[in-house]
Order: sequence, then C-alpha cells, then structure tokens
Amino acid sequence: MYSYIKGIVEEIHLDSIVIENNSIGYKINVSSNTIKNVELGKEAKIYTKMIVREDDISLCGFATREEQNMFNLLTSVSKIGPKVGLSILSFASPGQLGAFILSEDTAKLSKAPGVGKKTAERIILELKDKIDKNSVEFEPTLLSKTPIGISQDEAVDALVALGYSQQESKEAVEKCKKAGMNTEDIIKKSLTYIMSKSLR
Repeated sequence: MYSYIKGIVEEIHLDSIVIENNSIGYKINVSSNTIKNVELGKEAKIYTKMIVREDDISLCGFATREEQNMFNLLTSVSKIGPKVGLSILSFASPGQLGAFILSEDTAKLSKAPGVGKKTAERIILELKDKIDKNSVEFEPTLLSKTPIGISQDEAVDALVALGYSQQESKEAVEKCKKAGMNTEDIIKKSLTYIMSKSLR
C-alpha cells in the first residue's frame, strides 16, 4: 500500500520511529540500523512494508532499499516473522548478512537475537541461492573461509569414495583448488577435470 513515507521524524524509540506527514503521525517499526540513519526533528524518507495480521496492522520501515530487500528475504524463511526479521537487521547490515549467508557462516548468524543454530541453518539453506550479489553490497572480507588444506583433504577423500584412485583424486584437487572455495566446489571442479582428462 505504501512504497515509502517522507516526513519529519517526531519520535525515536528503541525499535520504532514516528514520522509526521500531512499532519498524520505514522508509527513505523524499524531496525537499529535505520534508527542510526534518522535524526529527531529532521526530514527522512523511509521505505515501508505493511504487515497485516488478524489482530494487528503495522508498518515496518527501512532507511534503504537494500535493507528492505533483505527483510523481505528473511521473512520469506519459514518461522521468521517481521519482529525477528528486524532484530536480525539490527544485529548486522544487509551486506554483512549477505556475506554470512553466502559463506554459510552459521556461527555468526546464530548470534542474532531470536536466531539459534537451526534457524541460521534454515536461513542459509533457503536464501543462499537468492542473495543477489549485485543488489546487496555484500562484503567479501567478512566471508569465513575454511582453511584450504582441510577442504582439500575432504575433497580427495570424497573422490576416492566415488571410486577414483588416490593419485588421480589428489592431482585433480591440486589443479582445481582455489582460495575461498569450499569442499563441495572443489569436488565439482575436480570431477569436471577428471572427466575432461579421460576424454582426451
């Protein structure tokens, strides 16, 4: 119903703000990141999403489209409602969350209020393929990288379990591994390498 509301910030609370527009005060639930971007008595433009429930109608607001997009992604995950979505956005910026999800960093995600290990795993599972690196300013420096030696050993073991010799498995992994790659990526690249080699 509302794409955004632009007006004077009349009140700032712990998890909400009130913006006056045309003599109407709109109470908007927001994250702490959005609160940092507004000033009492100053004009602000807040992107909004209306939440309609049987017993309540409320507005959630965001200082940027990136934050709004991340909120929409988070609340698309089962068992994550608007309140938890905003608390997650208070814990980290959209860029940081994108990095945690893409790097499958359950340890960092599970530290967000209302998010345990199982919920963090569900967020990663459901959103990893939906994170748009072009629209979310995801921060590569925040990616948690598994030490390449561990990923390499696991990949070799997996290839051996698939029936390839220790020598050809090790050779393929050595040729295909790159910094930042996880075990699954190394295995996929190595299988492609072995298959292409056998066709020569």
